[in-house]
Amino acid sequence: MTDIPTLSPSPDLVVGDDGLGRPLWASKDPLLRAYYDTEWGMPIRDEQGLFERLCLEGFQSGLSWATILRKRPAFRAAFAGFDPDLVAAFDDSDVERLMADAGIVRNRAKILAAIGNARATVALRGTVGEGGGLAELVWSFRPAQPLAPRTHADIPTSSPESVALSKELKRRGFRFVGPTTMFALMEAVGIVDTHLVGSHRRGTSGVWS
Repeated sequence: MTDIPTLSPSPDLVVGDDGLGRPLWASKDPLLRAYYDTEWGMPIRDEQGLFERLCLEGFQSGLSWATILRKRPAFRAAFAGFDPDLVAAFDDSDVERLMADAGIVRNRAKILAAIGNARATVALRGTVGEGGGLAELVWSFRPAQPLAPRTHADIPTSSPESVALSKELKRRGFRFVGPTTMFALMEAVGIVDTHLVGSHRRGTSGVWS
């Protein structure tokens, strides 16, 4: 009988007091640990959920993800729960309201991009496949093969698929959707699995066997 080779756990995993392996970024801060354990990498396939993640990834650019997570309740309140229809209707008074909101990231370019991206999301409906929209478009860039990173160095910051997704979204009027930001989005919503080998979360999304 031929032995089936197995990969040893990543040396970059941190084993917590619960005996579970996590990457360094999710091993100390309780907020990041809970996010990693319950949300990061799980499939998001609905329009509103993907629009929220796309906006938050754009706001995160140049900042830590922990900062965005701590501000997420304020973001949701300020951006009408990230309902694309409601955000698409924001006007100049809403922009000034958002610029005065200390609970969110007060960056005018990012705020304007979120509003513009809501309008682009609404415009996408029915143009991708049969009745598809943002979710169908984003998920159409899922790679053919899964990744199996053993170290942090094995995890890319972009991919051919994230480059292609970035180009397509920009073509359709989206902003703050560069290849690196789109790869982070693809990780966050389960399109790619960059959980390190040996992580207790690896393979739990159901997207990859």
